[in-house]
Amino acid sequence: MSNIEKQPNSAEKEKSLENIESSSEKLDELEKSLEREAEKAGEKSKETNEKLRSDAEKVAEDNEKAEKEKTQATPERSTHQSIGKKQRDTAFKKTMKEVQGDMKPAERVFSKFIHNKAVEKTSDILGSTIARPNAVMYGAIFAFFATLIVYLLARNLGYVLSGFETIGAFIVGWILGVVYDYLRILFTGKR
Repeated sequence: MSNIEKQPNSAEKEKSLENIESSSEKLDELEKSLEREAEKAGEKSKETNEKLRSDAEKVAEDNEKAEKEKTQATPERSTHQSIGKKQRDTAFKKTMKEVQGDMKPAERVFSKFIHNKAVEKTSDILGSTIARPNAVMYGAIFAFFATLIVYLLARNLGYVLSGFETIGAFIVGWILGVVYDYLRILFTGKR
């Protein structure tokens, strides 16, 4: 009897079969509805992508039109190479007169002296050779330490200084600075 009790009767089997069939039908319906939703979403994303693409194309066309109009409306400016020496000199003189007109009389005289062609050329040559910033800096540093050492030695040994020590130390330091500067430029290529 125990075997009979464990086995379900035919009515229960039919009921469970009906439940399984209805569950499979529901599952099929759910799959179909999911497929429909996915198709709708795909169509919407395609529509959205197409709309975005068309909007981007319109913006690009508008930008191209605006660029063409801009280049046609504004004439091309001449490059620096096409400006002659006469034009540069005239523009420089005009600018200098305008700026100097706003200066005090003493400043104006000094500006005219500094911007004289001979003074400018001399200043450029000195700035690129003798008065190089690194050379002057090394000269000053070397002069300070060398003069300090010479002064301390002279004081302890009882010698009198002539005054040329600082100038001589600056010249030696300046020469070392120029040599170092040129060697650095020679090997690294950087100014």
